[in-house]
Amino acid sequence: MQYKNPTVIAEIGCNHKGDLKIAKKMIESAANCGANFVKFQKRDNKYLLGKKYNLPHPVPENSYGKSYGLHRDFLEFNFREHEELYRCCKKNKISYSTSLWDKKSAENFLKAKIKCEFLKIPSACNLDFDLLEILTNKYRGKFHLSLGMTKIDEIEKIVEFFINKNRNKDLVLYSCTSTYPSDFNDIGLLDIKKLKNQFSNVIHDVGFSGHHLGIAIDIAAYALGANYIERHFTLDRTWKGTDHAASLEPTGLTKLIRDLNNTYKTMHEKKKLSKSELIQRNKLKSFN
Repeated sequence: MQYKNPTVIAEIGCNHKGDLKIAKKMIESAANCGANFVKFQKRDNKYLLGKKYNLPHPVPENSYGKSYGLHRDFLEFNFREHEELYRCCKKNKISYSTSLWDKKSAENFLKAKIKCEFLKIPSACNLDFDLLEILTNKYRGKFHLSLGMTKIDEIEKIVEFFINKNRNKDLVLYSCTSTYPSDFNDIGLLDIKKLKNQFSNVIHDVGFSGHHLGIAIDIAAYALGANYIERHFTLDRTWKGTDHAASLEPTGLTKLIRDLNNTYKTMHEKKKLSKSELIQRNKLKSFN
C-alpha cells in the first residue's frame, strides 16, 4: 500500500451557532491548527424537511427555534454568506468545502461565486440519485461521499452510478458511523480495508469520517489506508448543539494533525539502518 500525506478536513458544519463572526473565527483557528480544508453544510430546509419542518426538535435543549425547521433556519447561512466564508478561507490559506443536502441547494450552489476542490455528499443523502445526477452533470470537482447508515449493496449501487456517469475517478468514499458520539464497538475500522480492496482500482480514494471521542481511531484509520480524515470541529465542546460533543477543539485538532503527519513519516519498510541507529548498533550490539 502506498501512503499519501494525510489530508485533514475540519467539519465546522453548524457548530458556528448561526453566527458568521464565529464561523470566520473557526476558519482562522482551523487554519492555525494545520487543517487542509474546512467544511460547512448547505440545506434548503423547507424543501428538505417538508412536513417535518414544523415538528419539535428531538432534543429540545439543543434547539435554536420553536420547531426543528426554525432551528435549522437559525443555523443556515445563505449563499452570499457562504461566498463570504469562501473569501475568508482564501484569506487564511485554507480550502473551503461544503456538504449539499438536497437538489435545490445543489442547483443554487452551482450558481454561487465559489470554487472548491470537492463537494461533500453526506450519509443521509448518498442515495438521493436526483441530487447525484445534478452534481455529476454540472460540477467538475471531486465528490467526497460518506457511507454512514449505508448497506453493502447500496454502496455498490452508488459506485455503479458514478461509473455509469464516468465520474468514478472523482469519487472518494468515506467509512463512517452516523452516531454522535460513536461507540467504539460500532465503528468497524476494517471497513476501510474492505473499501480499498473492493474499489481502489475504480474510485479516486478512501477516507474516514469520525464522530468518536479522542483521536486514536483517526490514526488507526489512516494506517489502514484512509488518506482523508474528517472530524467535526468546534471552539468549545460545551456549546449548545448536537455535534459539539463529537467534535475536536483546537488543541485536539492540532494534536490530530501532528500525530497524522508523524505517522505518515513511519509508513514505510526499513530498507537499511539509519545513521542514528548505526551509531547505537556500534555502541550497544554484541557480536560473538
